[in-house]
Amino acid sequence: MCTSIVEIAAAEGMAKREDAWFPLTHAVVAYDHARHALLADVITLDFVNAALPPGDRAGVELTLETAKALNAALAKAIAAAELEEAERLHGLERTRPGAPTPAALSLVAA
Repeated sequence: MCTSIVEIAAAEGMAKREDAWFPLTHAVVAYDHARHALLADVITLDFVNAALPPGDRAGVELTLETAKALNAALAKAIAAAELEEAERLHGLERTRPGAPTPAALSLVAA
């Protein structure tokens, strides 16, 4: 039985198929029968460029549990990236372990 669960989002970035990278136009997220994984129903992620033939895509099939873990990891990474971007916008870049401090950078520039 098909689920008809499909979500489509505009996408900007790059994906790789075989040995070539291609620009993305959208991503398709669905829950349906696995086509390649030896699993029943899966979350599929297809990264697509609408100008390319239908078979030219980067796709994955994930168990529901794996998709949930990926969702949580994405949420954490997005939250950290948004904090990083906000700090950059306000000139408050954090110093990471091993990263040169602003004072050390000024010595190098001198």
